[in-house]
Amino acid sequence: MRALLVVNPAATTTSARTRDVLIHALASEMKLEAVTTRYRGHARDLGRQAAEAKDIDLVVALGGDGTVNEVVNGLLHHGPDPEGLPRLAVVPGGSTNVFARALGVPNDAVEATGAILDALRERSGRTVGLGLAAGTPGTEDESAPDRWFTFCAGFGFAAGVVGRVEQQRERGKKSTHALYVRQVVRQFLEEPHRRQGMITLERPGQNPVRDLVLSIVCNTAPWTYLGNHPVYGSPGASFDTALDVLGLSRLSTSAVARYATQLLTSTPDKGLHGRHALALHDLTEFTLHSKVPLPFQMDGDHLGLRTSVTFTGVRRALRVIV
Repeated sequence: MRALLVVNPAATTTSARTRDVLIHALASEMKLEAVTTRYRGHARDLGRQAAEAKDIDLVVALGGDGTVNEVVNGLLHHGPDPEGLPRLAVVPGGSTNVFARALGVPNDAVEATGAILDALRERSGRTVGLGLAAGTPGTEDESAPDRWFTFCAGFGFAAGVVGRVEQQRERGKKSTHALYVRQVVRQFLEEPHRRQGMITLERPGQNPVRDLVLSIVCNTAPWTYLGNHPVYGSPGASFDTALDVLGLSRLSTSAVARYATQLLTSTPDKGLHGRHALALHDLTEFTLHSKVPLPFQMDGDHLGLRTSVTFTGVRRALRVIV
C-alpha cells in the first residue's frame, strides 16, 4: 500500500516527538510519504495531488478539523468517487477533532494510529456523506467557490463566535473551551439581530422559513464537544443521511439561557426544542439567504461574510478508514 501522510506542524495536541513516533509506526506497515504543510491551503493541494496521482491508496490527515477539511476538499476537487479515490484516515491533532471523534476514532493520536493500522489489517472502513456549500445563482455570492464540509457549517450568530475565536487565536490565545465561552458572551452582547433574525431558509416544494437569527447545518452528531462531553444540536444528523438544519428565531437573554441548558444536557435522543427552535432532518438541497451580510463558517473555519449560501447533502461521498 502507498500512503500520503499530511502533517500539520501546528497541531495543538501533538509534539514533534509524537509525530515522529506516528510516522515510524505507519511507515512500518506501508510505503509512506510524509509531508508537512507550509501554508494555508497546502493540505488541500496535497489532497488534490493524491487524488490525481492514481497510485496512492490512502491519505492520512494528522491535524485538527481544519486540516481534515482541506484534505477532503483536495481529494474531492473533481467530485466524489468513493471507489476510485484514495481512502481517508484521520489522526486527531486539534483541540476538538469533531469529525474524527464522530467516526469513533480515539481522540489520542497514538491510540488513533493503532486503530487505523488495525482497521487496515481488517479491511475495515465505511463510506460517509458530506455537505457541499456553494454560491447561490443570481446573488452577489454566486461566484463563491464550492467547498465541502465534513461535520458542520454555520451562518449567523454561531459563525460569528467562530470568527471571534479565530481572531483571538491569531493574537496568540490558546483554543480553550473558556475562550469559546467568552466569545459566545461577547457575540451575544454585540449581536444586533438577536431579536429579529435576518436569515430565510428556502427548500424545493416547501414554504420559506423566515427570520432566523442563527442556522447550523449538521452532517453528523454530536455537533461538537466540550472536553469529553458531546453536544448534540441535531441528534438525528448522520454520515449516512443528507444534512440536518438547526435554527433559532430568537436570542433573548432568557432564550439563550434556556437553549444553552438544553445543549449542555443534550443526548443522542434529545437536542434543541421549543417555540423558537427549528429542526429539519435529512435535507438534500436548500438555501440560506440573509437580508444583510452575516458570518459564515465551515468545519470551524471562518470564511467571512455572506448573504446567501446553497447547500447540498451528498450521500456516499468519501471512503474512510475506521
